[in-house]
Amino acid sequence: MDEGDELVVADIPGLIEGASEGRGLGHRFLRHVERARALCLLIDLAPTAPHPPADQERILLEELERYRPELVTRPRVLLGSRADLAEDATVEGWEHPVVSAVTGRGVREAVGAMADAVRRAREAEPEPEPFVIHRPTPVGLVVEREDDGSFLVRGRAVERAVALSDLTNLEALAYVQERLRKLGVDKALARAGASEGDVVVIGRFAFEYAED
Repeated sequence: MDEGDELVVADIPGLIEGASEGRGLGHRFLRHVERARALCLLIDLAPTAPHPPADQERILLEELERYRPELVTRPRVLLGSRADLAEDATVEGWEHPVVSAVTGRGVREAVGAMADAVRRAREAEPEPEPFVIHRPTPVGLVVEREDDGSFLVRGRAVERAVALSDLTNLEALAYVQERLRKLGVDKALARAGASEGDVVVIGRFAFEYAED
């Protein structure tokens, strides 16, 4: 595992034969598996395990496939666990990494194998499709560039906002500025190419454009 790599590991215990049909914790645990990009099957190598390693792998894959067939196509790692209790012949005959939580054997290698599986899964994912956000101009609002370089803003709502206010009153002027902003005048002027100090004409009034 390279420095800086990050992965989230979800432990899904109790996945027994018949889990896909609701036995044991059944679907309550299987639902969590759906979110995993890659799978790690932990096979008990201890002699006290209820099934031989090959049967454990088969049962796990069958339950995953019955629940959701595409799960078995995801990148996966096969690990032999409880290596400290396993018989030498079992470990020697096991062709995959082995780990022991007691001795720490193989833990680093196991994490590296899981990181590689996740990396492969990420690389196989399709590129997200780009999307476009459409921001419509408010209805009835038009901005035109005049020959003298000024900007003429036309529209019933914006013209009404300035016509009905006493712009010599600072409070009224602040209200009109906020009203024009809500009507989308600032954004419309910015899209039209207005810059700091440009003259903006609305109705009978002329203003200087100020950038936020």
